Amino acid sequence: MISVAFLFRLLLTGAILATAAGAVAQEKQPAAQEKNQTSPAPAPEEKPTPYDERLLRLAEILGSVHYLRNLCLGQPEDAWRRSAQELLDKETAGEPKRRERMTAAFNRGYRTFASVYTSCTEPATLAEERYRAEGATLASEIVARFGN
Repeated sequence: MISVAFLFRLLLTGAILATAAGAVAQEKQPAAQEKNQTSPAPAPEEKPTPYDERLLRLAEILGSVHYLRNLCLGQPEDAWRRSAQELLDKETAGEPKRRERMTAAFNRGYRTFASVYTSCTEPATLAEERYRAEGATLASEIVARFGN
């Protein structure tokens, strides 16, 4: 039987690969600069993707699960933070504002549970399970609707 954690990681990897493929397909044209221009070129305009809200929620879920897993396992586990970092690196390359929003979402998820749970309790374990399930569903929806 496949565990929910394995399935979520598998779906998240698929989401990362699908969004990375989409990002590669959307190459940006470099802005033309005049030869005598002394001021730096303006930053490229960031265009939101149709799945940005879902990605923000996924980043928030990853932050929540990262906190709760470390709280309840009793030993450090960095897999969920690394997954979020991979998603950030692939999805927000060259887009600092999107990166900031996704980082803020991850941190919001982490801090929300850090403010509520200081020890592993049954409700904390249940919340972690539910968030992993929501994350797996969300990742599969992103891949199904927006993957290449």
